[in-house]
Amino acid sequence: MPPPSDIVKVAIEWPGANAQLLEIDQKRPLASVIKEVCDGWSLPNPEYYTLRYADGPQLYVTEQTRSDIKNGTILQLAISPSRAARQLMERTQSSSMETRLDAMKELAKLSADVTFATEFINMDGIVVLTRLVESGTKLLSHYSEMLAFTLTAFLELMDHGIVSWDLVSITFIKQIAGYVSQPMADVSVLQRSLAILESMVLNSQSLYQKIAEEITVGQLISHLQVSNQEIQTYAIALINALFLKAPEDKRQVCGCLSTLRLGRLRGRLQCRVGTMGREQTSVAGLLELPHDLPGQNPAACFS
Repeated sequence: MPPPSDIVKVAIEWPGANAQLLEIDQKRPLASVIKEVCDGWSLPNPEYYTLRYADGPQLYVTEQTRSDIKNGTILQLAISPSRAARQLMERTQSSSMETRLDAMKELAKLSADVTFATEFINMDGIVVLTRLVESGTKLLSHYSEMLAFTLTAFLELMDHGIVSWDLVSITFIKQIAGYVSQPMADVSVLQRSLAILESMVLNSQSLYQKIAEEITVGQLISHLQVSNQEIQTYAIALINALFLKAPEDKRQVCGCLSTLRLGRLRGRLQCRVGTMGREQTSVAGLLELPHDLPGQNPAACFS
């Protein structure tokens, strides 16, 4: 006889212990299930813990998402999102660079989870991350790996839509734009920076204007000439976002591109259209428009 539909059979892991095989009654409160799991390993304070998936993005299980658990799912017992957020908040501001790096790696991973993101943002996590970025180029010069994780966490947190992009400071924008215009920027930092600027442009008209004042089309075009296809794709996406948000009288990007002699780049992009998404293909199409607008200033294309 098959088990009731409300019962799911799962394995639950905890570091250093044998996995527990459990039948979870989906009608039973999640807190009660967690208490049973903690009791199985003699762990006190079950309120400090929660369950999350062992595979993939390792999302937290909540009362709202528990219905997604299937038979055979492997779960982990983990510290609760609020405690994880509090601990990471402290570690990201540690005087030990090693501790900060480890914290940023973990933060970049957990920030994709909206449950954790909500807790971290409520602790002014966005403010902390922006201040770390605004602190200047020392972070980029000596700790580019940590900066890349910081930018990843920031972008993941903002993508949940909990905080408005309009709250981003001009100092932060200038710093991110600086990474994009820097000739020898770390590849991971450059990718995240281009993605952050694209999100700013698409989500805020006021930020579009500020970004258009900080970045020239020429700087973005230079990223299409590199061999890294991911960088090319991020740059194309940002160019397209700027074009889409530009006032009608400024959408003369074709003239700007012709001034920069992009015939060869146009052909290169055509060859890649098969692997491009809709946004990138849109820009490739722009490069095919007639360019009979001489004398355009590349720096003024979108501003």
